[in-house]
Amino acid sequence: MTRGALFDLDGTLADTSGDLIAAANATLAAGGLPGRLDPTADAGTSGKGGRAMLRLGLARSGVAAQEVEPWVEAAFPGFLAEYEAAIAVHSRLFEGVEAALEVLSASGWRLAVCTNKPEGLARILLAELGVLDRFAALVGADTLPVRKPDPRPVWAAAERAGAARDRSVMVGDTVTDREAARAAGLPCVLMDMGVSADVVAELDAEAVLSRYADLPSVLERLRPPS
Repeated sequence: MTRGALFDLDGTLADTSGDLIAAANATLAAGGLPGRLDPTADAGTSGKGGRAMLRLGLARSGVAAQEVEPWVEAAFPGFLAEYEAAIAVHSRLFEGVEAALEVLSASGWRLAVCTNKPEGLARILLAELGVLDRFAALVGADTLPVRKPDPRPVWAAAERAGAARDRSVMVGDTVTDREAARAAGLPCVLMDMGVSADVVAELDAEAVLSRYADLPSVLERLRPPS
């Protein structure tokens, strides 16, 4: 049965925090608000999504609590437009990603992306980073009516890639990925690349790695060839 490696995108395959934070700051500026996010100190917040970044900027701008959510929802389409317009200025694949994907493909693994980024933006970003054609399937936040940590996007990513559910592994970097893998009944490998929104070592994954060079051997251990 075919094995599947299902990858999260932001914070797992690539450091996208710089471009996400730039889009949030541009959105705040367009709204006339003084609050800003720092590309280094607030990198973890970028992993929680656009709305979380805007909320942080609003808090730093002194916006009243009851006004935050209406402002965020009204501004969110503008945030997405800002992000799409400059989606790969600072974003980079983590060291060793391409080599690891090559090794896995050569060993017969089917590769997929399962992300909470909108599918269209994920496709654009992966194409800009030069790895879109490495993946047999891509499931984004809006591909299905649900998103991670619901297990259904994980299952869909495996099935669309041509991999068996019970021969697949989730590779991510946050508690959302860990919970999605657990709900889907899959082992989980978490990449600790220094930009996660969570303390990765505390999430009880089957493995925590800081180098992509180690990933193929760990996946082979978790899902040996049948």
